[in-house]
This record gives sequence, C-alpha cells and structure tokens, in this order.
Amino acid sequence: MGRFGPAFLAYQNFQVYLKWNQSLNYSLTAAYLAARLGGAPPMSRGSAEIPEWSLEQTKELQQLLARRGYEVGEIDGKLGAGTRAGVKAAQIKFGLPADSYPTRELVEKLRGQR
Repeated sequence: MGRFGPAFLAYQNFQVYLKWNQSLNYSLTAAYLAARLGGAPPMSRGSAEIPEWSLEQTKELQQLLARRGYEVGEIDGKLGAGTRAGVKAAQIKFGLPADSYPTRELVEKLRGQR
C-alpha cells in the first residue's frame, strides 16, 4: 500500500506463500493470519489515508507506462507484478519514493504535466 500503508517484515520463508499463490494480497493475508494465530498483535493501519485506485485509473496508468516503454503486461486495470515493476522504475526515473505504489504525482509526471 505504498510508503504510507502498513509495513511487513518478511523473511525468506515468505516466498513459500508466493510459490503457492502468486497474489501478493492473498499471500500477505495468509501470512498475517498465521502470525495472528501465533500470538502476534494486530497490524497498524499505517501513517496516512491510502488513496484507492479505480480500474479506470489503473488502466490509464498502465497506458501511460506502456507509452513510455515500460512493460506492464496486459492493460487490464490490475496492479499486477508487471505494472508494479513499471511503477517502481518510473518512480526511480522521476526521483520519487520507489515503493511500487501508484500516486497522483507519478501519473502527472507520466502525463508530462510536471
């Protein structure tokens, strides 16, 4: 959820979850549930409100990234691994915090407005 969302410390054994199911949301949920069952406290929501991204906003982001040469896979409105990799590469290029989570600031830079 970007630099303002909750943070998780994951060790190499987290890769087992991703091998079983490549969805990061699913894997984090399964790992979190296992930690809670093991006695860990509830997670913190993070330090700020996390903006939601609609399907249409994500499609526009994917189109902007693809036009600039980033490989995002199918333009389907899903924040998958390819789109996240493109977001991170663009964030690095523009000198933004590289957390692989889309922001309005990144979209504006990709549009050429900033």
